[in-house]
Amino acid sequence: MSPERLARIVPVMREQVEKDMFPGAVTLVARNGEVVHFEATGFLDAEKSKPIKKDSIFRLASMTKPIVTVAAMMLVEQGRMKLNDPIVNWLPELKDLKVETPDGDVPLARPITVQDLMRHTAGFVYAGSTKSPRIKQMYEEGNIESREVDITSEQMLENLGKIPLAHQPGTFWEYSIAVDVLGLLIERVSGKTLDVLLDEMLFEPLGMTDTAFWVPQEKVARLAEALDSDSQKASMLKSYRILENPVGKSYLKGGAGLVGTAADYLRFAQMMLNGGELDGKRYLSKKSVEFMLSQHTVGMGGTTIGTTGPGYGFGLGFGVRLDEGMGWVPGSTGDAMWAGAWGTSFWIDPKEGLVGILMAQGPSNRIHTRMLYKNLVYGSLVQ
Repeated sequence: MSPERLARIVPVMREQVEKDMFPGAVTLVARNGEVVHFEATGFLDAEKSKPIKKDSIFRLASMTKPIVTVAAMMLVEQGRMKLNDPIVNWLPELKDLKVETPDGDVPLARPITVQDLMRHTAGFVYAGSTKSPRIKQMYEEGNIESREVDITSEQMLENLGKIPLAHQPGTFWEYSIAVDVLGLLIERVSGKTLDVLLDEMLFEPLGMTDTAFWVPQEKVARLAEALDSDSQKASMLKSYRILENPVGKSYLKGGAGLVGTAADYLRFAQMMLNGGELDGKRYLSKKSVEFMLSQHTVGMGGTTIGTTGPGYGFGLGFGVRLDEGMGWVPGSTGDAMWAGAWGTSFWIDPKEGLVGILMAQGPSNRIHTRMLYKNLVYGSLVQ
């Protein structure tokens, strides 16, 4: 990595702050296990009065998904479940699901499996992006995504069991609540709440001390904000109620609920880049990691372009690059990434031994800043 080229990152991030893309950003790059860039640029708060710091805490949103999917794969390795197991083995509330078609609701051609949850091919949707007005209305009326008010896991699953799927399982990739459902499933498999499960399996052993489903009072001063001028901020704040402990009041969102820091997420990403191991402790086998970072949506409809840009398929919990070309930014065949609606993103590039992390809270500009940052990082990789 060229130090002179890495030095371009901070001025460009400062320019983005001045353009009101976000108040501030924390940028982190590691190559072959060594941190080569780690900077905090701009401000923590919407008023731009407090400097952002390297240990600032961000709403991770969908960067929760890879973590929960890894925990589920660890349970698969332990023999607690299999990828081809029907999810109704643990979630009987979903036993009567149907699939919406133009000719009416029809039975499932095959059961939804654990693998379908991991790769967004279960037929679930997000209310904000589904093409079905009927399913959108049913999700909203059933409070499936707990957008503005709390809902228990039992009530959520009971409501979800009455709403048709948008697609037959295993036929179409559509970004969805699938990983929220996966979180509820692994709670039942393990007999533990998702916060305890993730703490025990990943956060404590990895040393991810600031990653959690809520921000305790003593850490609130470190929480990064989006600008008040960001059009998505007000509605999203209602959905990401992270200042109080949700346990017992609302289901823990395996697809969106975590907060964390750049340094914490590096621990997780470096473990995956290393093939499932970090600092002498193994979390997943090499083969399980290779399997997760392979293309799992061959022959299916749908596209990840809204998050990854073109040229990506989907593995288990991660978008995976299919070719050197086709993307909007450089990369390597087999690099893997995901991102969050608040403006965070990360990727790992096994071919180059590279981890890139961008932590910012600018939801309306997240695709722009995600791609801009990747260009800067790959523009620094010279040999």
